[in-house]
Amino acid sequence: MKIKKLKEIFIKNSTEIILFIFALGFSIWLMFSTFSYSNGSMLIASKAWSDFASQIPLIRSFSFGHNFPPQHPLFPGPPIHYHFLFYAFVGLLEKLGVRIDYALNIPSAIGFFGLILMIYFFSKAIFKSKAVSILSVIFFLFNGSLSFIYFFTDHPMLQNFFTSLIQNNKFSSFGPYDNRIVSAFWNLNIYTNQRHLALSFALSLLIIIIFLTPVIKKTKPKIKISLLLGAVLGLSFFLHFAVFLMTIIVLIMLSVFYPKLRTSGLVLLFTAAVISFPQYSYLQHSGGTFKSVFNPGYLISNNLSFASFFNYWSANLGLNIILIPLGFIVAPKNARKILIAFLPLFIVGNLIQFSPEIAANHKFFNYFLIIGNMFSAFFIVYFWQKKFYLRPLLIVLIFLLIFSGIIDFFPISNDSKIALADYPQNKDIAWIMKNTLPNSIFLNSQFLYDPASMAGRKIFLGWPYFAWSEGYDTNTRGDIMKLIMTENDQGKACLLLKNNNIRYVEVNSLQADPNLPTYSNLYLSVLSKEYVSNNGTYFIINVKDNCKK
Repeated sequence: MKIKKLKEIFIKNSTEIILFIFALGFSIWLMFSTFSYSNGSMLIASKAWSDFASQIPLIRSFSFGHNFPPQHPLFPGPPIHYHFLFYAFVGLLEKLGVRIDYALNIPSAIGFFGLILMIYFFSKAIFKSKAVSILSVIFFLFNGSLSFIYFFTDHPMLQNFFTSLIQNNKFSSFGPYDNRIVSAFWNLNIYTNQRHLALSFALSLLIIIIFLTPVIKKTKPKIKISLLLGAVLGLSFFLHFAVFLMTIIVLIMLSVFYPKLRTSGLVLLFTAAVISFPQYSYLQHSGGTFKSVFNPGYLISNNLSFASFFNYWSANLGLNIILIPLGFIVAPKNARKILIAFLPLFIVGNLIQFSPEIAANHKFFNYFLIIGNMFSAFFIVYFWQKKFYLRPLLIVLIFLLIFSGIIDFFPISNDSKIALADYPQNKDIAWIMKNTLPNSIFLNSQFLYDPASMAGRKIFLGWPYFAWSEGYDTNTRGDIMKLIMTENDQGKACLLLKNNNIRYVEVNSLQADPNLPTYSNLYLSVLSKEYVSNNGTYFIINVKDNCKK
């Protein structure tokens, strides 16, 4: 009897069970395929190399260093100006003994897995259709841009199409970085590189769907639930600033559209504001030099016109630019209100620049399109059920909505790995971990993956792009760094080092970073060395030992 009942449950929920298994397996594969660990070395996918050069030092600043109150480990001094919560959690896991690949990949996989499930259940709650929900997930995984056109431009020989597709290791379009129009931010690379993003979207969708439950199920809103949702939202401020802001915008819109939700919405938003305000105040003292500005046009702001705007979004949204409005027209009334509530995300992303790099606005469009895809899916299912003769055309539409995503999947699966020796193999990192204080600041010998930052210590200035993109004054610090490194007078050098709270100086005489100034003879030959590597080319100078006066 029990077996029969379990069989009935399985058959009834087979779609969800299969989705659950697929989503979990795919999420684990996606994260572990781009970052792993073997024989004392990190294996980092080449397409994640640059992003991880910022994330690993941030993680290590919590696991092996001392970073509370949080500062940016690549720009120490002022309070951190980055949503650090996810990476602090990863650092805590590593601190507790979890190997770094598991500490990072498991929360990342859970976040991506949760996002897939939330897309499925969110769309199912709105449209009451498993078919719409499955299509919504597929459209999320395989983007609907027109980047496939570039693939045929790069691979014109159709007889080798499948070989070219399967062996492909390059994204067809990676705008604006390759001067092509389709953005780099539609493929799954955005989630393998920005590990906190999927979890942030998933949590936001969960808050919104629970908030909407009284409307969907026609029940009375509960203040206790609103208080809980507000607390969770408020605590998520340092998980992702932009997603926090987007969630607030959507909740405000929904509270306006649904009078039934206004009281609970007010309670939720007030609670979130009270909890997030101290975090926001901390952020305001971060020393950031950039303030949000009105800059319409996103990545085409320098050449904005109606034609260029339409051309850009036609290429990036593909058929969604038509299907989302059509899906809106045929959708139920409540569903239409939800799309309108998310529409400001698309508008705000096209009007306001929130950071020095306007490309960072991509999160607004990623989130909007998650919801927009649901309406494209609903349009296709709606006419699939009502107009049998349209099914061949609808199959073509589905293919065109996922073709670019299929092409973009292979550069991720075929990506090569770069081995980065960690402290079990790299004796320099191991020495720093064992012999220096966790809160020490190093004058670094390289910008990316510096031994001190790999050991969890803060370095005076990491690759300037990372701190610049978060609003820090990297030009001034770069000038100070150059002044310190080139100073040949010991007294003046000591004064500069002490004034900038630098405890150690790293020097690499053989493999000097070409982007950094060359150290003066004072550091190379005069000052005493506390640590020298086995080959004698890398050494560490203790400022305290050399600057006793």
